[in-house]
Formats: sequence, structure tokens, C-alpha cells
Amino acid sequence: MNTAQHIQDTIKLHNGVDMPWLGLGVFQVEEGSELVNAVASAVRHGYRSIDTAAIYANEKSVGEGIRQALSENDITRESLFVTSKVWNADLGYEPTLAAYEASLDKLGLDYLDLFLIHWPVEGKYKEAWRALERLYRDGRVRAIGVSNFHVRHLEDLMQDAEIMPMVNQVELHPRLAQHELRRFCSEHGIRLEAWSPLMQGQLLQNPTIGEIASHYGKSAAQIILRWDLQHGVITIPKSTKAHRIAENASVFDFQLTSDDMERIDALNRNERVGPDPDNFDF
Repeated sequence: MNTAQHIQDTIKLHNGVDMPWLGLGVFQVEEGSELVNAVASAVRHGYRSIDTAAIYANEKSVGEGIRQALSENDITRESLFVTSKVWNADLGYEPTLAAYEASLDKLGLDYLDLFLIHWPVEGKYKEAWRALERLYRDGRVRAIGVSNFHVRHLEDLMQDAEIMPMVNQVELHPRLAQHELRRFCSEHGIRLEAWSPLMQGQLLQNPTIGEIASHYGKSAAQIILRWDLQHGVITIPKSTKAHRIAENASVFDFQLTSDDMERIDALNRNERVGPDPDNFDF
């Protein structure tokens, strides 16, 4: 069970790098002042992890938000954990190296804390992984990993990889509990990270979660995020609203009982809101 007691508590990746348990996701948030303010607000509320991607087309505003946060708060760049991802069109050795530089340029940063392969495009992700290994060995990035990889993709990658992935970021929520993947990643020292932890809001009206939320005096979102953490899953809920950003951070002052965890576990239907990596039109 996760024992994190504070929003800035971290989990150690297998290379010794500390990654925050909770971060801000910015998927489908457009460039502009709303995103700049959301990033700055998140840092102000204690967040230290920000997750973006090249395909989100918002890295410039994320970088501006980071710089605003650094100017407003008594913190350093080294206290933040910034993630981005290489898109499918840029998979390959040289293209991935170039994509990394492009992301840094848009973000206005000297390095990333975590760089991920966004999707497991068959025939391309191994060369991309070689590029990530080079970036890691050269000290250009603190940790490397993948996103949306099933067990079979991980097994295939690991056959030739010299450095094992440190993180696998996937769709994960009570309707898609990812039991097999969770076991595999745990056995191989790969930290699992949940995107769309609230199932794009579809679980917020679930009666079981609502009943548990009422018992704890918490919101449905807080219950789901706590469920993630207690299963040892890093999570990055998305919001641009300051009060939601603050609410999502308030999940470290209570613990769900084993009975409540089991009730939420029972909601699993292996149901996705995003593409299945096995059937995604890359």
C-alpha cells in the first residue's frame, strides 16, 4: 500500500531518481494563458510534477507556466519533475533525438526529468528506445520510459534494451484496473503511472464511489486518486481550474480501508475511454 502523506512525497524509480506520486496532466489543454496559469497554480498548490507531450502542442505554454511558477515561488527548477513524450511520427533513432531537442526548445528547459515513447508503434519503438538510452547515458534526461505499452510490448522491448524502462504511463482507472500489467511492471521494477485516472469524468457520478466519498467527506475524484495511490500507481489528473487543482491535491490526509479498496476494485470492466494500443490507428 502506498504510504505517501504529502503532495511532494516521491517514489524511487529503479535508477534511484525520485518521482512525485501526484502530478498535473495537460492533455487537450490548448496553448495560452489558461494553461500557463494552471501550471503556475499547480506549483503554488504544492505540485512538483508536470506531464506534457509533443502531440499535445502545448509545451511552450507549459514552459511559460513553469517559469512563472519559479518566479513566484521559492523553488528551483531542480525541485520540479517535468515529463514529455516523443510522438509516433518521430519514432526512430535520429528522429527521436531531434524530437527531444524540439521539446526542450519549446519548453525552454535544459533537460527533462522523464522522456517517454508515447505509443508502441510496431517496428519503430526499439530504435526510439536506443535514442532514449543514449539521451539517458549522456545525462540529457534523468529517467526514460514508455507510455501505453502492454505486457507484450514491454517483453519485446526488454529483449534488446540495455536499460530497462523506468515508467510505463497508461490509461488506468477503476473501470480499467490493468491487473496483469500492474503485476508485470511490479515484478520488473517499472513504475506504473495512470493517465485519465478519472475516466475523463465518467466515474464521478458512480454510486459506489459517491457513497464512499460521502463517508470520508471527500469528492469522488479524491476517492479515485486515493485508490490509485494506495495501489502504488503514480497519477496525473488534468485540470485547468484552480479549485480542482487544489482539490485533487488533497488526497494525502486520509486512507481508504481495505473493504473500500475492494469495492472500488470490483468496478473493473476492462473498459477504455482512450485507444487500445493493440488497435490504435497510428
